[in-house]
Amino acid sequence: MNDTAPNPLLSEWTTPYGVPPFDRIRIEDYRPAVERLIAESREAIDRIATRSEEPTFANTIEALEFAQQPLERAMTLFYNLNSAETDDAMQALALELSPMLTDFSNDVMLDPRLFDRVKRVYEAAADDEFEGLSAEQRMLLEESYHSFVRSGANLDAERQAEYRAVTNELARLTLRFEQNLLAATNAFRLHLTEPDELAGLPEAVRDAAAAEAKAAGLSGWLFTLHAPSYIPFLTYSERRNLREKLYRAYNSRAYGGEQDNSRIIVRIADLRLRLARLLGYETYADYALENRMAGNAKRVNGLLDELLERAKPHAEREVATIRTYAASRGFDGTLMPWDWAYYTEKYKAATYDFDDEATRPYFRLERVQEAMFLLAGRLYGLSFKENKEIPIYHPDVRAFEVYDGSGGDDRPMAILYIDYFPRPGKQGGAWMTSYRQAYRDPETGEAVIPIVSLVCNFTKPTEKRPSLLSFSEATTIFHEFGHGLHGILGRGSYPSLTGTNVRRDFVELPSQILENWVAEREFLDLWAAHYETGEKMPPELIDRIEAARRYLAAYACVRQVQFGLCDMAWHSIAEPLDEGCDVAAFERRATERTQVMPRVEGSCFSTSFGHIFGGGYAAGYYSYKWAEVLEADAFARFRERGIFDPATAQAFRSCILTPGGSEHPMTLYVRFAGHEPTVGPLLEKMGIGDGAKGR
Repeated sequence: MNDTAPNPLLSEWTTPYGVPPFDRIRIEDYRPAVERLIAESREAIDRIATRSEEPTFANTIEALEFAQQPLERAMTLFYNLNSAETDDAMQALALELSPMLTDFSNDVMLDPRLFDRVKRVYEAAADDEFEGLSAEQRMLLEESYHSFVRSGANLDAERQAEYRAVTNELARLTLRFEQNLLAATNAFRLHLTEPDELAGLPEAVRDAAAAEAKAAGLSGWLFTLHAPSYIPFLTYSERRNLREKLYRAYNSRAYGGEQDNSRIIVRIADLRLRLARLLGYETYADYALENRMAGNAKRVNGLLDELLERAKPHAEREVATIRTYAASRGFDGTLMPWDWAYYTEKYKAATYDFDDEATRPYFRLERVQEAMFLLAGRLYGLSFKENKEIPIYHPDVRAFEVYDGSGGDDRPMAILYIDYFPRPGKQGGAWMTSYRQAYRDPETGEAVIPIVSLVCNFTKPTEKRPSLLSFSEATTIFHEFGHGLHGILGRGSYPSLTGTNVRRDFVELPSQILENWVAEREFLDLWAAHYETGEKMPPELIDRIEAARRYLAAYACVRQVQFGLCDMAWHSIAEPLDEGCDVAAFERRATERTQVMPRVEGSCFSTSFGHIFGGGYAAGYYSYKWAEVLEADAFARFRERGIFDPATAQAFRSCILTPGGSEHPMTLYVRFAGHEPTVGPLLEKMGIGDGAKGR
């Protein structure tokens, strides 16, 4: 490449639809681009802060919304790739860029001239009861003002300096946490060379492990802590000692050793408390939840407590049933967590005649993708067309143009990337992200389309068979596609309020509701076919899927509540933790009442709890259960009127998906459903209650 070529991060992207020019960006481009873009953003911000005209919504609030767009474009690209396609150089660069970006953000939010203008617009509008502003403009004004306040704008100089120090250190530590977790996940390998060590493993799992070993230059079979390898091994391996080894490795990631996160999470919790106290809150949970749909810790803990109260007795009976079943199969000993997946799968196969592996032949990855697109077409009139001319960041990635059939427009309404398979430079799990939110260009007035990405870690195709998903994996990609539809269908004038830019405990509604269709007979009949014979999924297998939907629902609920309570405990501390805090003991105290299986000494999930220490779910993991309440209530409306009912789908699109964060989520939900949600439909869905008790 010509070293004198212009930096692509500093020039207009002439790629199709303005997507990132992945093929032209080098690691060396980022730092000079970020330095220049920060400088240009400072100049733009300074022009807003020093305007001689009276502050107005247009010259202050709206101007601020777009002042940093070039910088945000570059950093969104960088951080997305740092999760999906990273290496040592990129991770080192992330640590260099983090303090620069945090300093710049603090400079903006703590600029007294800028805050004075924002405050004057806000107070003037409030005095006039926000008359003359649309709901979207009012939300942008309120969000802008409160963002300044929640970022320390009202603090005195001494406390602002402390705020800067805290946020800088937090930014650095959360990055370090993620890097340690990725390194710890990649560090463990279970290399097997004897065929008898594979006892119980399905052929597809063996083939994938052989391909993994071959790629690593090894003979035999290689198993890792990535989900496509880890989960099937624990589910099917008859070698209990190996299941234990893998379980202990997974559940002690970044707990001790070179990648230890123990001290990091203690420091993060303390710093978050310190930040909250600086801003006048008793705990970080109080600070975080003020800006969530739930509103406060009391309401969150109330939901978690109610779900635990209702679900735990059922979960304990489920565990007792599995213990009895294991004993009936000759198991003599204490049922441990590394036995759970193995015996629950056996019991499910025996009781429901349902084995998750039996669904794989009907869930060929390409067919699942077709099904996602089919559902989006049936519900929302969308169509998808692959475009191989669109630049991608890895050969595994596919790019699609998304068209709105109801609009009659020849131009796509969004671009969708899908990245299915694991690799060393990719974080584990599955997620949706955006390279660009939808918005309206302030200069031309033209609509700018969103660029959405789905990232997963499914088993790669091998020489013998294509990529076949289990029912649970198919559910996972539909979950992420639900997020994707939120981003694709989101529309509005301001990027900070469109797509998935909603309150954290509302964002999971579009994803979790889409999971329901994967188990619906009427939908499966349209596409689920055997990858070799082409025969449709047999009605009896669909019946077994439906019958198994509630299998271990109470146990799964208690497990999610356990994560939620652990999260709330870390973020509800009212005094700093001791530097030598035993993180495993802290976790144990926080989750003791959720325990329905024996604890494993040496395990600790907090050090790998990326949602709360690396991602954006601090004091927010409860959002998954909160959203389950919402989606169960909402899907009951679909079930009542038909799962493809056009009117219900249109209402969900117009009331939930399209508005994004332009209005309060409860306002949007009530507009769709006609009432506030209750916990009843969720309990009924789980089969553990009569649904009479509300939230």
